[in-house]
Amino acid sequence: MKKISKRQWINFSIWAVLYILFTAWMGNLLLLLGLLVLVDIYLTKFIPWGAWKKSKNPKVQNILNWIDDILFALIAVYLINIFVFQNYQIPSSSLEKTLLVGDYLFVSKLSYGPRVPNTPISFPLVQNTLPFLNCKSYIEWPNWGYKRVKGLGQVKRNDIVVFNFPAGDTIALKVQNPDYYTLLHLYGREAIRLNRNDFGEILYRPVDKRENYVKRCVGMPGDSLRIIDNRIYIDGEMQKNTKNVQYIYYVETDGTLIKDDMFRRLNVSKDDRKLVSESVPDDSYYQTLSYIGFTKNADGRYNPIYRIPLTTEAYEIVTKMPSVKKIVIEPDLIGGDVYPFDYDTGWTRDNYGPVWIPKKGATIELNRKNLALYHRCIRNYENNELEVKPGGPVLINGQPATTYTFKYDYYWMMGDNRHCSSDSRFWGFVPEDHIVGKPILVWLSLDKDRSLFDGGIRWKRLFHRVEAFD
Repeated sequence: MKKISKRQWINFSIWAVLYILFTAWMGNLLLLLGLLVLVDIYLTKFIPWGAWKKSKNPKVQNILNWIDDILFALIAVYLINIFVFQNYQIPSSSLEKTLLVGDYLFVSKLSYGPRVPNTPISFPLVQNTLPFLNCKSYIEWPNWGYKRVKGLGQVKRNDIVVFNFPAGDTIALKVQNPDYYTLLHLYGREAIRLNRNDFGEILYRPVDKRENYVKRCVGMPGDSLRIIDNRIYIDGEMQKNTKNVQYIYYVETDGTLIKDDMFRRLNVSKDDRKLVSESVPDDSYYQTLSYIGFTKNADGRYNPIYRIPLTTEAYEIVTKMPSVKKIVIEPDLIGGDVYPFDYDTGWTRDNYGPVWIPKKGATIELNRKNLALYHRCIRNYENNELEVKPGGPVLINGQPATTYTFKYDYYWMMGDNRHCSSDSRFWGFVPEDHIVGKPILVWLSLDKDRSLFDGGIRWKRLFHRVEAFD
């Protein structure tokens, strides 16, 4: 055996210490077996680890060096993406005006503790589908259970949180919005599974490969949450809205159209403004106008009526506009059906609950209402076999059960854009194993309504902490 140099010992010692610290963080002593690999790489060198790169042909050697660099970069990116942070783009307006469409974020995995991936063999920087190839970006085996290593803190009330979409466990490939369970409610299981031309293949996705959502955590494990006239109550106490909470309003003018510069002052994007009065008569928003109290003028037409989201600050600006005649908040009629779909709660988008948010170790009685609210927690998220026989006992994993004790903590997530947010009111609870991380920094912000050199880059948002916009 060759003599081991001092430099080899130093390199081995550095990597061994780092690896031991990583093993302690992961809490898995079996990983210490990896030290044997480090011993051979840096000291004994029984296995020729770098032999594949050695070639007498300079061109081949150059190519192999490039491959080596690329592999190292991919592995580094993969590990950083899993354990430290990932990039995330805001795709929709559900959290406006706190986070804007076109914001690019650094999402910290360390804030709540990174998860060990369910699907460890996957292509880095791709969520679930490889671009262009339109195939899975991951291999389903091996599939590891839920484990989260220690982080810097826990989810707190009013945190903005990135999480895997809970209702994204099953998808209809051609129609992913609305989600699969809403499609079941609207069309029925057989219609979806038999009509592959419209709905596509039905797929299952592991937790870490479900789509990423970002919302505000307004309900914590063990809370009793209720929404009354758009205000959130926790355990009977009304919660203070964050400054950027907004609702949809219908704004009627005296005949004057609202100009682009005023919409910019109100911070209302082109996608978020709709001139309802000019819609076709069978448009659902147009049909709402008479219901909420708007009347036609002497010409038999409506004055200009806009449907726009407004924060409290923007609402005050609109009320002072000389051309504005009337402002009406959008009614529940437009809100649609809410969770749970299979039990008549009488709840609506703006008047919801009370609903109890499951807490780890807490026990509930299994009755009709609780089964409607929590059956997805029991079956889909905590991986039990649940069978409810008409007139018979409830069976969990084949055994009769009258109560159930939760294994996970759950959270209630909502968007600040309250009337334009697909959130827990429509698909229920977010289990702890779906929590991805916390957005901490906006590193780029692009306004798609403006050209690159005319306000297309929102310079004031660049490299600011997310909390600065809250």
